[in-house]
Amino acid sequence: MASFDLNAFSPQQLDALITQAKQRKTTLKKRKPIAAVRKKLTDQAAAEGYSIAELFGGSAPRAASTASTTRTSATKGRKLGKVPPKYRNPANKNETWTGRGKQPLWLAAQTKKGKKLEEFLIEK
Repeated sequence: MASFDLNAFSPQQLDALITQAKQRKTTLKKRKPIAAVRKKLTDQAAAEGYSIAELFGGSAPRAASTASTTRTSATKGRKLGKVPPKYRNPANKNETWTGRGKQPLWLAAQTKKGKKLEEFLIEK
């Protein structure tokens, strides 16, 4: 919820804000409960022989913007594949890192001490 300093508003601005708030409240009161609307849509889809998943591509319709849907659908199902490790912790041979993602704590601590990343490369 947004909070603002009401002391900073002029009387005209406060009147405009009150009017907007009343209009919004009236609009919200006219709306039916979301569960009732969801049931109505589900029943209507079923009466036509469809499921909500078939119509909207998910278990239920979402109020998502098309930009976020496009962004997630572009990477959805994309597999990068398994990558062999590039770096190994000399103190613990079981700790390795592929070079992808965030550096592991052991490597970040060593580089912070002044060691170079190349010192931890696994020789091939």
